Parts: sequence; C-alpha cells; structure tokens
Amino acid sequence: MSVLTSPRGKVEVVHCRRTETQDIYCIKNLIRKFTQKLFGNLNIIYLLEKANLAITLHNDQEEIMAQATFLDYPNWNIATQDDWVSVFRELDSDIPCTPLNTLFMHLFVAVDEYSVGCCKEIIRTVFKAVLDLHFVFLIVPSCMSLGSTLKTVFSQVGCVPSLTNDEDFAVHVCHRHSHYPQLHIRKARVEDHDDLMPIFLHHDTILKETYGEYFLAELIEAQDEENHAVVCEVEGVAVGFMSVCSQVNLELLHKCFDLGPFHGLCIPHQDDILEPPQEFSVHESSDSQLENSSEESQKIVKEPQEAVSLETRESTQRKGTEAAVEEALSPVTSENTGEVEDSEKLSQVSSMVYMGYYISHRSSLSLSLPEDTSSFHPIYKGASTAFCIQLFFIDEKYEARSLDFMNFVFHLFHDKDFCIVSVPHLTPEFVLIQSFVKVVPFNNCTLEQDLYVFHRAGLLKTIKIRLATLLDTPGVEKLVSTLMPCKSILEDLKQYNEARRDPDGTPLQVFVAEVAEQVVGIAVIRNEMDIEYIRSHYNIEDFIYFNHHQREEHGHLYHFVLNPIFRHYTKFFLKEILRLGYKSCLYYPVYPQVKEGKVQSPKAHSLTSALHYLVPVRPRRQIVYPLEKLGINAPSKEVSKDALSYALNHTNRKLSLEPKITVNAKIVVVGASNVGISFLETLVFCSHLKFSNLTLISTYGLPGKKLLGNEQRKFLANDHCYNDRDHELMSLCSWVNVVVAKMTAIDRAAKQVVVSREKVVLYDHLILCTGRQYQVPCPTEVDINLHPTNREVSNSCLRRYTGPIPCNHFTLNDEEDCLRALAWIKNNSITAEGNIIIYGNSIDTYTTVETLLSLGVRGSCIHLVQHPPTSIITCINDCAVEGAIEDALQAAGVNVYRDALLAQWNNGLYPDPIHTASFTTPTKPFQLPCSMFFSFLEKNVDYETFKAFNDACLVYDGRLVIDSNFHTNDIAIRAAGPLTKFSNRYYSNEWTHSNFNSKEIGFQLAAAMLKLFDPTLEPVTEPPADLDRLIPMYKGAKIKGGILPGSYHYLHVSKPAIPTPLEVQRAQSDFGSEIITGNVKNGNYFRIHINKYRMVETITCLSKVPFPASNYIRLFGQHEQALNNLCARYEDGLVPDLYSYFTEPWCMALFHDRFIDLRKALHQILSSKEDENLPSMEELARQIEDEEINLPEKPRNYLKRVFQETIYRPLVEKSILDYLHYNHYHLPMYAWPGII
Repeated sequence: MSVLTSPRGKVEVVHCRRTETQDIYCIKNLIRKFTQKLFGNLNIIYLLEKANLAITLHNDQEEIMAQATFLDYPNWNIATQDDWVSVFRELDSDIPCTPLNTLFMHLFVAVDEYSVGCCKEIIRTVFKAVLDLHFVFLIVPSCMSLGSTLKTVFSQVGCVPSLTNDEDFAVHVCHRHSHYPQLHIRKARVEDHDDLMPIFLHHDTILKETYGEYFLAELIEAQDEENHAVVCEVEGVAVGFMSVCSQVNLELLHKCFDLGPFHGLCIPHQDDILEPPQEFSVHESSDSQLENSSEESQKIVKEPQEAVSLETRESTQRKGTEAAVEEALSPVTSENTGEVEDSEKLSQVSSMVYMGYYISHRSSLSLSLPEDTSSFHPIYKGASTAFCIQLFFIDEKYEARSLDFMNFVFHLFHDKDFCIVSVPHLTPEFVLIQSFVKVVPFNNCTLEQDLYVFHRAGLLKTIKIRLATLLDTPGVEKLVSTLMPCKSILEDLKQYNEARRDPDGTPLQVFVAEVAEQVVGIAVIRNEMDIEYIRSHYNIEDFIYFNHHQREEHGHLYHFVLNPIFRHYTKFFLKEILRLGYKSCLYYPVYPQVKEGKVQSPKAHSLTSALHYLVPVRPRRQIVYPLEKLGINAPSKEVSKDALSYALNHTNRKLSLEPKITVNAKIVVVGASNVGISFLETLVFCSHLKFSNLTLISTYGLPGKKLLGNEQRKFLANDHCYNDRDHELMSLCSWVNVVVAKMTAIDRAAKQVVVSREKVVLYDHLILCTGRQYQVPCPTEVDINLHPTNREVSNSCLRRYTGPIPCNHFTLNDEEDCLRALAWIKNNSITAEGNIIIYGNSIDTYTTVETLLSLGVRGSCIHLVQHPPTSIITCINDCAVEGAIEDALQAAGVNVYRDALLAQWNNGLYPDPIHTASFTTPTKPFQLPCSMFFSFLEKNVDYETFKAFNDACLVYDGRLVIDSNFHTNDIAIRAAGPLTKFSNRYYSNEWTHSNFNSKEIGFQLAAAMLKLFDPTLEPVTEPPADLDRLIPMYKGAKIKGGILPGSYHYLHVSKPAIPTPLEVQRAQSDFGSEIITGNVKNGNYFRIHINKYRMVETITCLSKVPFPASNYIRLFGQHEQALNNLCARYEDGLVPDLYSYFTEPWCMALFHDRFIDLRKALHQILSSKEDENLPSMEELARQIEDEEINLPEKPRNYLKRVFQETIYRPLVEKSILDYLHYNHYHLPMYAWPGII
C-alpha cells in the first residue's frame, strides 16, 4: 500500500497486485494515442499471455490506476528474443545486462493525474518482486519523446535500428539503485543497538526476557573469529541484523538429515563411508514403511506399484558434480570489510523466525532421537565446511534484499562453502531462505525444525542458459553420471547434436546451464505434438488462453537436471527455456507404474527436480460418446482416443516470475478413504500454494494401484468417487508422503501419531478420515443342537470378536482385501469345489455373489445368508430392482437364507479354518459347510482405531464427535466422513457425513483448512450465534452402483437425505413425478424422479448392457426442461427408452464438464439489470411468485415476452453460441452460425 499525491494535491491510496483478466477492459480505456505511438498497437490479451510480469495498481475502490507489462526480450523487433544480449552489450558495455538481471517494459498506462507516482510505485514493486533484477529497459521510436511521466524513471543510453525496417529506436534504462537499491552490509557495532532493538522486539521478547535487555549489545560485543555479527544499513541507520557462527553440530545434523548431496557439509576425506557395506541388511517392519521426502522432491512411496519419486534420485548427484563446481568456481568476495570482534557462544542450534521481522535465535533444545539402526547413514570424517546463521532479523520494508547479507558473511568465513539455518517448520518461508535448499530429513528425525542450506557458489550471477553443443557432452556425462535416466539423457543429447529432431521428425531442443564454463544443468524439450489431447483432457485453460498460443509454442519437458547448489535458479532456467526455445508453455507428464514396475511412458522421462516449480493441472471429466450413433459428428480421434493416463504439470511465461506460497505445516491424513483422497487432491491442486509436508497414513498406501483387472473389480459396490484412472491422473504420490502402516495411538500432547505401535509421525494438523469397515462377526455361541431361535439368543452385532481370525474368513473393505480373496479362490480350487458363505445385508453381498458366479463358482455352492434387518429400508430400496435380483439369484441356483444369526463356527471348536458355520433363524437353526466365509455385517469403526481415539481422550459417541467445522474436541485434530457424527448440541443425530457425497465432504474439509494457509482468501468471520448451531448441508449426489446377480449393471443416484422407504416417499404430496422406461425383466429399466421443482432428484438404472454411468450422473440436479422438455415429451409418448434418449446428439452438452459454467453464466445474465430502474428477469420471476404484481396474462407468457423484447435474449444466445464455439472440439455435433 502506498499513498500518491497528484500535482493538484489530491491524495489516493493505491495497492499493487498481479494483473488479472478482468483488468483488460480498464487497461484499454487508459490507452491514449501517445501510448500507441510509444509502444505500438498492442493486443492486450495477447501481450498479457506472453508477459513474464504484469503489475496493476488500484485504489481502495478497486479502480485501476495504472498497469505495466514486462517481458524478458525487447519490443519493436530491434532484436530476436533469443539473441538480444549482444545488441545491448554493443550499445553500452558499461551496463552488464544479462537475461538474469534484465526485463523490458512493453506497456505502461496510468490515470493522467497520478501517472508519475504510479510509474515510480510500479518500478519499485518490480525491483522488489524480482530479486535478481537490476535493469529495466524501455524501447521507443527515436522520434518520440518519453513524456513527463516515464522521463522521471528512465534515461536514454543510445539508439538501435529495427530488424524489420529502417526506423531507429531509442533505448532507455532504469537502474535498481535508483528505486530499490542493494543494502550496504558491514560489521555490527554496539552503537547499532538502539536502531536494531525496536525491529527485534517488534515480534519477539523471549530473548530479551531470557538474556536481559542488553542481549543484542552483548552479542555484538562478543565477536571473535568463530562468531560474527553484521548489519545492513540505509542512510546510516541499521535496519537488519545477522549473527553467524562457525560452530555447527554436524553429528546431530547427520543423524537427522540427508546431507548426502552436500557431502555432509564436510570436506571429502579418504575415510568417508558413503555406502553401506555389502553385508549390511535393511530390516523393516512388515507392516510399516515410513516414507519421507521434502519440498524439493516428489514424494516417495515404498510400494512397487506406486509412481516413483521424481526428484530424490537426483540427490545421488554427489560425487564429482558439486566437487568439480566447487573447485572451479572462484571464491566469492565482498567489497565490504569490517573488523573482527570477539563473541560469546550461545547454546545449541535452533532458530525462530517471524514474517516481516525475521528473527532466528539459538536456544537449548532437548531432542529425543530414537535408536534406529534399520537404515544406513553415511559417515563423514572430513572437517566441517559450514557455518550457521544464529540470529537474523530485518525491517519488513527491506526484507526483499535479505540475500545481500550472504556476500558479506561468506567473506568472513573464507574456508566455509555452506551456510545453514534451521527454522521451525511452521515458519512462513521468508525471502532469505527462499534462495536456500531445504534438506530432506531422515525417517527417524524428530526435530521440529527444517534445515536449509546455501552454497557459496549460489551467489554467482554468471549462470548462463544456452543451447547445447557437441562440446558439452563430457560435462553433461559428468553431471548425470549417477542419475537413473543417464542413458536416456545422453541419447537425447546425441540425437540433438546430430539432427536437431527425433527420427519421427519431432523438433528436439537441449539446453544447458553453465557456470564458470562448467555444465551445471541440462534440460531436454520437444514440441508438444499431442496438444489437442491435452487441451481436451486437462484444464490447461485455467492457466492460459489457448487460442493465443501457436501450436509450435507448446513444449514438452522430458528431462530437467540442475545441480542442487543452484536449485534457486530453477525458475530462471525454465524461463530461459521458454525464451530461447520460442515456447510459451511447457508440459511435464508423470506416468504411473504398472504392477510389474514398467513405466507406461511412450518415451523416457527423467525424474525432475523442477516439479515444485510447475503447477499440477486438473484432469477434465470426459463425455462417454456414442461414437457409432454420432458418426461423422463425433469428436476427432485426437480428442476421443484412449491414451495412456498421466498426471500433467505445467508452466508458462506468465508463471515464470509468479511465486508460490510455501506451507510447511505438517498436515497428516489418516486413512486413504474417498474423503481423505479428496482432501489431499484439493490441497495439491491449489496452484499458488506449495504444501511441502503432506502425509498420508494408510494400511495399504495410496489406492489405485490396479491390483485387480476390470473383471475382478466387481467384488465391492462402486460409489463413483474415484477409479484407477482418476488416481493416475492425479498422481498424489508425487506430492504426498505415504506411511504404509496402521495408526495405533495418538499423542495429543506431543502431536504425534503412533503407527504400528513403534514409530511416530509428527503433525501440526491431524485429519482423521479412516471411515468405517466391515468387521469380523462375533458368533452368538449358542448350541444349535438345542434348536434355539433368534428370540432366544442375544444379538451379538454390538460385540467385538476377540478370537483368532480364520484364514478363510474375509471382510472386503478395499482392493487389497479383494486381491487376497481372489488369490485364495484361485489357490484353493474354490471354483471347482467348496461352499462359500456370504453373510450380510448390504449391496456388497450382491456384487460379491455376481463376482463369484463370473469366476465360475456354481450357484449351488454359494450361500447368501442375510442377517435380520436393522431397518425397514433395504440396501436397494426399490421393489422392482429387488425383484429382479431375487429372480437372478434363483435362476443361478444361489441358496438364500433370511433373518439368520451366526451361532458358531466349527460347532464351537477352534475356528481356524472354518469348516462349518451354524446359524439360528426365527424358526429353526441350520448348518452349512464352509470353504470361504465373506462377512458384510454393518460397518463399524475398527477397534484399534477406536482405541487410539479413546486413549487420546477424543470424544466418541458411537462415532467420533465433531462440530460443524470438522473439529474434534482437540483444535489440532479434524475428522470427516462416515467415521464421524455431529455433536448432540446440534440436535441432528439423523444427519451424519454418511448421508453426503464423500468427495464433496473431502473438498469442504480442505476448504475449511485452506482458510488457515491461503492469504488470498477472505478473512474468516465468525457466524452469528444462532447459525453456529446449524449443521452444514451439502448438495452433491449420493451415488452407488455395481454389477448385481444376473449381470445387471446397476446405478443409483440420489440427493443427500435421511433414508426413507421408496413407497413412503411416493406417498408424500410433494413427491413430484416419475419417468420410467423399460422393465427389469428385459434388463432396460431406467427411472428418473423429478421433484416438485421439476429438477432431477433420483436416477436408477438397471441394465443387462453396460451404460455410460458417468454421463447419467451428470443429469442429477438438472431441470427437466434442460433435458429437452423431458416431462412433456414423455407424456406425449415420445420417450420410449431413456437409454436411447440420452445417446442422442442434442444431450452431449449436458454431460460436458463445463456445462455448469454455462449455467452460471446464463444465471448471471438473467439476474443482471438492463436498466437500474427496471427489475432483472430473476427479480421479475420472484415478484410474480410472491404475487407482488398483477398480470393480464399467464406468468409464463409474460416472462417469455419480456425475455424476447429485451436485451436478455441476444445475451443468452450469444453466451450459448460462445460456449459451443469455444468447446467445439468436445461438441462438434452442434451447429452454430457460420459453419453451415
């Protein structure tokens, strides 16, 4: 925020932000003829698409005051974008401009009255935002004067000719030192104390209270050769302070952090032990594999089915790479010198940093490091080559220049190559450590701090990105020699040097990063040849205007390797790739691994350290097209093809200087349920946030590993939240640490989750999403020889089974359980012989029966035993469908027993394995032979999970108790999903998260959490006292489906509601109407329930033929008139078959993922006013509904006439046509003006 004063004395408060799309209209209004003469006739949208940086100033009323656009190459065609440096060096050799320190102003507009102040404020903001920027150039026709505004910040340095015509252009430059200069750094003096203490105490008083009022002065006085204190000053006043020390507890750091990429911060020694001895064996708990990573690496999961980490392999780049660079690069010297003073050593290393005024102090810290010999840690014998920052703070006004300290402090320690700092992990990532590399902690690390490392060579600004040559081959070989994709990278380099393109003709480009004539990085890109597929399958238009990018401007990143000590130049490397390669966008896919471990990538992609500098792109939901019916009107093969699935990551020119907000809070999710996956998905796809400490604790890790083929997938019913392809398209394993273990305890005081009773996972925010599972049933233990009935035995459903779990007993809760059951069937010849008992009342009993039948098990060998129902509502809740299932079971010969309670296994003898199972009924008991026993009794919370909650004193009342904001009785612990219930103070025990869509619950949970981390969101306001007593209601559809006995494909979509029998619903006066076509006997049953508001509320499908369920789910919540006047057509007998009806070309737009955006746009049009004195269409409809106006005609006719006669009709038509035109690649079956 700044205050501008016009020449007339008017005052305006302005705020600075990145330019947004909605600013374009105002920018155009600020363009004058003089502006066009200076910058040319510009397409503003196109310019913003290609800009590296665009800044907008606005006032408190959100009125645009000024805007400036900057690119990394000059305008007016005075030089090519990949070779402008030589032109400017010839112009003025005294200006050391490079691609790293230079930007070009391509546009500046401002409100005339405040133009001078706006110009200075924008220039200052640009220098503050881009730390390495030193020069901003402005090129205008030589015949033009800059005008009074731009002259205040730019000065002419010469003229250059144009490449395209005979006109000359004047080059003007603006220097950093005139607006946001580098800070002067010197040794601290005692007299600086008075200047520094107000800054120091602004946020922190702990050190003053601990060490006394003159702590800082004593620290400055007590300097010696090992301890130094330095300050930065502005106009003779100290505005920042840094205390550094050469004593570092390397033993502790070696135990806690993987410092291998930095050779342990030690000088190489001949006795170093860098690799485990051959006889060394790694012992891991069979049920616990703790995974770890860092913000610089994609996260690893130690499961052969998971996608491999994309970056941690780069940490093997230890020998030769850094050593060679360190030897070759000359020491960094400082032009500032100071006297060496004595210092008093403080206690052990730790730090504390605050946003704005950064303070880092060392205090005694007790650490408990568990004894862990299960993993090898390198042993370094060489001397330390690191010093640490003990204390650091700086005035917020100058924080962007924090890195200016580093030149000076490295000069104080000539023999040290690394500077380290440890900060509490909850500390926001301040400017200084954004240039540091975060070190990967070991699994056994219990330090509550993150370690950051900076190498001396990182200060060098001579890094150069260029196209590779044949002479770079030895340097590249040395760089990538220890990396897994070494061979692939070298083959691409060879191909580039030989042909500049692949054998198939795809253009190929290889770039190298060079420092001091040594190769420190390499990147390989190709032209993106599948851009139509990417556009149609991924939401890249969240980040770009696709039509403003040429096909050849889309690049595909295959390899990216950069020496870790230059990691802070990653975004610069990517920006230079775009500039030198004439690209505007880069795409990087992450392919999953199949079970056999073979990567599905058509061409080899290396694991890239640049992943966290890219943004993940959400996949788009696809229409299932009736291709045969559409014929020539079907989408192109590039759009409709079934290609390999991958997660897409992206960057573009607009994002090249866009910072991400790093969130280091340890967010631990327990349970890989749909709620947990949806929560993680929402956080991961926040493109402007970088969550570096997301952890999932799950018994089997992340789902979606394709353990089963499509045919075996039918064991359990499907809720249509996620499938295997969805998991491949997200690649959560690239962003989330995965602990493959089971939670056994929660230590709320220490904020630890205990897994597998031995290891701990630290958390700041704990998210419990374990859900509920089928449990092993507890037999009633009655002797059936006494002929008991159900009335004579106690129901054991609420009792927990504590005996040995039989090896042939199965409770199917996830794909791992299904795989185990399938393996048992195959290994024990169950299909040929043996009786299978399926016990329960859920829909999963039916899907399991169908699966067994499809595997070849005879129906007579399957016994479906249904226990007494606990509710009058069945799992299907539709008599027609239930009748079809009963007929199918009877036709298959499946034995069905109703109202049966499990009495005994093996007549009360040892139950493992189960040979017989006895049951009681309301009449007489019975006994069945048993080879396999499937239990699908009512789901409940796992006992170990319940015990963890109970021992942690979390309120539990049948389920884990939460409030309306997902909080348990611990503010740091949230919970969601079927595991939970609302507190009794809401008086809504009928409503739980089980009534709602799990994916929506996970999204809402993430939205509640984002309010803590995302500064772009509006501040949270406390709800009124009365509203705080209301539970939240969600609108997403509740879905279930599967393949039922008789090979019926089943889908049921309904609104969230308290379960009610269908017949009771039909009897209600406001039920609405039903549209039913086909019948269950013919296998073409389709039922749609239209509520009283004429909205689709329920969909039920039962078909012998597979159908596009994802399409039909999109019908939920649509108005029947949007379905081509479905009710009127049905009443007229024009809709004999809904299956056929919804394959007609007209309805494809209903299934489109952006149809909801069209609906919102149309609603916005109809709710807007044509005239301030006239009501909008929405207000008019409300007035008619409330009888506020008297009409001479029918309301429908009146509204139709108003719509026709006003501006609303052309606006609506234009919006619809624009939607069809923009999405024509998905919807080519629609015509619009101009194509006929």
